[in-house]
Amino acid sequence: MRHVDFSPLYRSTVGFDRLFTMLDTLAQPEGGQTTYPPYNIERTGEDAYRISMAVAGFGQDDISIEAHRNALTIKGEKNGGEKNGGEKNGGGEVLYRGIAARSFERRFHLADHVEVTGANLENGLLHIDLTRNIPEEMKPRRIPVTSANGAKKIEAKAA
Repeated sequence: MRHVDFSPLYRSTVGFDRLFTMLDTLAQPEGGQTTYPPYNIERTGEDAYRISMAVAGFGQDDISIEAHRNALTIKGEKNGGEKNGGEKNGGGEVLYRGIAARSFERRFHLADHVEVTGANLENGLLHIDLTRNIPEEMKPRRIPVTSANGAKKIEAKAA
């Protein structure tokens, strides 16, 4: 039985609270969600995150990434080739397929104000960079506190 405890991640990340809650519920066996392809979520800066996904065997043309509102969808589909056993691979016949080349679709729900800033495919890993851009009016402001002792008193002259 597999169970991943996301509670340490709640303390160390900002902006992915709902994501970790959803991942925790999807990790349950009755969720029916597959674990392919495996991925990591990293915090790379104060307001920067990275999703790294293992997509060995997929090229740039086989992967599509779509960001719409608070949803990030990553789809992978191999183009061409014969299906299942006896598949030809560069002049040879594949007897055993241990590297999965099946299609996948992985969805992530992003926190408010989290934007996808870029994606690159390197050494079989798909890296998707995210940035949390909080609008200036939503950022906390520091309000200076003044004391009554430091205020100037105005005296009125008696008439």
